[in-house]
Amino acid sequence: MQIRYAFSELGTGLRRNVTMTVAVVVTVWISLVLFGLGLLVRSEVALVKGFWYDKVQIAVFMCNDVSSSPQCADGAVSGAQRTEIEQALSTNPEVRKVYHESQQQAYARYQEIYKDAATADIVKPVDLQESFRVSLKNPEQYQGVQSAVQGLPGVFSVQDSREVLEPLFKGLNGLQWISIGLAGGLLIAGVLQIGNTIRLTVFSRRREIGIMRLVGASNFYIQLPFIVESVVAALVGAALACGTLAFTPWVTAKLRTDVRVVPWIGWEETITTMPVLAALGILLAIIASFITLRKYLTV
Repeated sequence: MQIRYAFSELGTGLRRNVTMTVAVVVTVWISLVLFGLGLLVRSEVALVKGFWYDKVQIAVFMCNDVSSSPQCADGAVSGAQRTEIEQALSTNPEVRKVYHESQQQAYARYQEIYKDAATADIVKPVDLQESFRVSLKNPEQYQGVQSAVQGLPGVFSVQDSREVLEPLFKGLNGLQWISIGLAGGLLIAGVLQIGNTIRLTVFSRRREIGIMRLVGASNFYIQLPFIVESVVAALVGAALACGTLAFTPWVTAKLRTDVRVVPWIGWEETITTMPVLAALGILLAIIASFITLRKYLTV
């Protein structure tokens, strides 16, 4: 009986407050889109981290004949020094695999990367350094490998590719929190908008509510139509938000073709986000309704 009454009053309530209802729908729509984008950016960051962290390597560059640093005062790395460095790396428990790159291999890779650069014909194999490329078991644990070889005779420098990737991850994380922060502000605006709509509706129906009090209607019976109206408006906004985010896989499919150096999220991450938005929209509507009705509806 209560549910039937609530839905019978739904159309009437929405028609009485068309402008405010539209405002609620649009506010919830925009705020949930931004919140959903924040969740998708977080998924993208996790995907990129998982992809690149698996490829994180430590590069141990060895001295050559043209190295001018103090640790290379004795000249190019000797065979004994090279063996000592390789043994220190291969026996380290944090290391998964060790690859050796000779000067000739480094030169071939240099020519492939910088083939169009003006210095491509100037640089010679003897100008480059041979190195050990270290693949880690856990990309988060690399300090032990660095400390094991840093300062060994014949070692010119130790570089971690995380140093290059970390600014990218920080930028993506910053974008994620900016999106969620903006969404949070709009979600608060949505709660206030829903509350304002309910307050105006209560005021416009004060006589009807007074009659219901006189005939002994319960608090919940009186409050239910307002709650249903706000939930319906929030669900419409959530549906529009989900429809907007449905374009995300089409965008990432284009990026996947044009930018292949990183993986991109797709339908799986987008579909997973949609129920969260719907649930959040309903939760916001219910919270706003109860708070506003408790304050403005004395029963």
